[in-house]
Amino acid sequence: MQAGPQRGFTYLAVLFAVAISSIVLGGALAMWSIDERRDREAELLFAGGQVRQAIASYYEGTPGADKHYPANLNELLADSRVTPARHHLRRLYADPITGAPWALVRGAGGGVMGVYSPSAGAPLKRANFGESDALFAGKTQYADWKFVYQTAHNRNEPAVILPWR
Repeated sequence: MQAGPQRGFTYLAVLFAVAISSIVLGGALAMWSIDERRDREAELLFAGGQVRQAIASYYEGTPGADKHYPANLNELLADSRVTPARHHLRRLYADPITGAPWALVRGAGGGVMGVYSPSAGAPLKRANFGESDALFAGKTQYADWKFVYQTAHNRNEPAVILPWR
């Protein structure tokens, strides 16, 4: 048996190793969390862009000269205005940030002009967006990223922003 100052050395070494391991694990967890948020943002940009393109396809595919937006997102799945039914969107995406349905941007006529995430969370991405998402630059909440299809003649049309129902 040893006596004196070396008595608690092993115990202190184990405590030190646990402390270092905890710090490293905490850093790795923080990096994983940031990567997860980046992935969700990329998914939000993709899914929102898909819905915006589907709304554009629906609007531009309206027979005749009187164009209009879909009454709801389900009309993007099977557009029965034409035969055979046209599928502007393969499936309805959930909001990648909240996991809930999208909030809707409605035009003056009541049709769905676009979607957005109702999340008040702060996005990591604040710049270097693609051309179709350039208006998202500098926005401080995901709820400010509105995926809206507007044509030249209805750009000044007032939009009504509502939660999805």
